Amino acid sequence: MRTTRTATASPNDSPVGQLTGFTVGVTAARRREELVALLRRRGARVVEAPALSIVPLEDDTALRRATERCLAGPLDYVVATTGLGWRGWMSTADGWGIGAELTRLCRGATVISRGPKATGAVRASGVDEAYSPDSEANHELLTWLLARDLRGRRVAIQEHGAPLDGFASALRERGAEVIEVPVYRWGPPQDPEALRRLVEATVRGEVHALTFTSAPAVVALLETAAALGRHGALVAALREDVLGVCVGTVCARPLLELGLRPHCPERGRLGSLVRTLGEVLPGRGRLELLRPPGRLVLQGSALLRDGTAVWLPPLLAAVLRALAERHGHVLSRGELLRRAWPDAARADEHAVEVAVARLRSALGPHADLVRTVPKRGYRLVGDA
Repeated sequence: MRTTRTATASPNDSPVGQLTGFTVGVTAARRREELVALLRRRGARVVEAPALSIVPLEDDTALRRATERCLAGPLDYVVATTGLGWRGWMSTADGWGIGAELTRLCRGATVISRGPKATGAVRASGVDEAYSPDSEANHELLTWLLARDLRGRRVAIQEHGAPLDGFASALRERGAEVIEVPVYRWGPPQDPEALRRLVEATVRGEVHALTFTSAPAVVALLETAAALGRHGALVAALREDVLGVCVGTVCARPLLELGLRPHCPERGRLGSLVRTLGEVLPGRGRLELLRPPGRLVLQGSALLRDGTAVWLPPLLAAVLRALAERHGHVLSRGELLRRAWPDAARADEHAVEVAVARLRSALGPHADLVRTVPKRGYRLVGDA
């Protein structure tokens, strides 16, 4: 992992967690605090950059019009796509004084829900669902509906953040009257600069993983990178050094379309997402420098020793990783520049000497692991 940052290492040791040494970017807007807490509890450092904002539509005439269309006659099918959206629709209807009427209408319809969160919200409102796919995918809901005779049927679709591409049109082609219910929409991030900083940090190699909980967030990050002229660099980082983790396959689709292979947990839950990080990241970013009894491990950007961790600046971690990956071999100053600096053309060999000196200081009692080979460069010694 390459970087240009040269901040000093933390002077204090910290306890070792499963994700100690790793910096994780969080793009979620909803439940961000919960995800950040789960990551920090496992020792990760977190870069928070919500890629979107959620804009409620309580005062939006489109939601009121859609709800009144639903109430104009019996509904045959109702599609619940998110727990947040369903609860928002029901509570907004309550505020308008038509909540009980809307609930009765849904009870008389066949309600289908996308996944456990939407199902839980439907049941909490006093309505039972008839079908919910294990895949938690919208296309499974559509397939289920298209297997029915839809001619003349009235179908309400609770949208989530944006219109469902092709969903409503496919139902209309089968003769259904479709009412799209926009309960909330995705808006631009409240802090666009935070998202730009995350893109730059990822491209520089300061971030080990990016987490996504919605496909629109993936698209927003990619669009921000494109606006910065960094789209290609971001995609290359996700292809090579940076682990992309999505809460599910629907969320991962924009990355899959770019030929990337993000990791997705078997269950679309924040806890499962964090467990996936804990299972995959150490296998990618953990190098043993010394075996027991003086065991020393580089995990991400942290040195693990004696049950504690010392975080290194990203540059020093990159230099140490380059040496450790070629353990025992001499790396010239020029090769270290190429391996550890993303913009080697703007650095010189003196920068390598300074970084190695600072790295030895950070290694403390293990400083002699990094040996100078006169007129040739540096190598890592030891019994790893």
